[in-house]
Amino acid sequence: MLLDQQSPPVLSAAETPHRPLYPVGGTMRSGTDDESSPPIKLLQTFNYFGQSYSQIYVNDNGHLTFDAPWSNYTPQQFPMNGTRDIIAPFWADLDNRDNGDIYYVQNTSGSLVQRVTQDINRYFPGLNFQANWIFIATWHEVAYYPKSGTQTTLQAVLTTNGHYSFVLMNYGSIASTSKSGGYDTISSSHHFTIPGSFSTNATGPNSTFRLGSNVNVPGRWAFRVDHGSIDCNFSGKNTNSRSDDGSSPAISLPRTFSYFGQSYSQIYVCYSTT
Repeated sequence: MLLDQQSPPVLSAAETPHRPLYPVGGTMRSGTDDESSPPIKLLQTFNYFGQSYSQIYVNDNGHLTFDAPWSNYTPQQFPMNGTRDIIAPFWADLDNRDNGDIYYVQNTSGSLVQRVTQDINRYFPGLNFQANWIFIATWHEVAYYPKSGTQTTLQAVLTTNGHYSFVLMNYGSIASTSKSGGYDTISSSHHFTIPGSFSTNATGPNSTFRLGSNVNVPGRWAFRVDHGSIDCNFSGKNTNSRSDDGSSPAISLPRTFSYFGQSYSQIYVCYSTT
């Protein structure tokens, strides 16, 4: 068995001040396919929709699990109505044996904890949140199986103050494919799917993952996860990065909209108002 090992930062705080990604580094997963980290003991218990967890697994294929490692590489639609809690920022058949690395790190103090604290208070005002723990898993320039040379970068960020819990999903460059992102819980009592999942809009140059947001920061999605309702009430709104003219990607509507006798299941937001 190849062991995970400590690595110096790949992207420092100075290199990521205006990007959705936080600094990349920490313990590096060995190059594997369809495997997982060993159980990682958390320095702070994490409350995930009523379940308290003291360990986590970073799985190769773009998801985190708590009770056991998981090698599943075929993305499934949420709600799954399954038996596990899962955080899946980018569920895909990822393979870092030839290129890319997977990292995880956790902290209870320091500048990065304060940076996450500031971001959470910006997205969820009125809670007076002060993080006492963060956990960051990064899939950095990882390839899709079997396409060595493709590069996809994303992060899952967990944070808590012992009362409130949050998950951030950060997206860098996403190579073209059709995959999914979001989270699900045991029996799917709570779930959310990133818009564009399972479509060509999910990835590539017009990725809804990388260009969209629910907190007005393109490439970042933020959720409070200590409580919630089915399909998540989230703060903010979907946004696209600035552009002259043009339009958003096709936005799938959760309900058909009737417009003067025409029924529509998708919509485009045009950047220009004239």
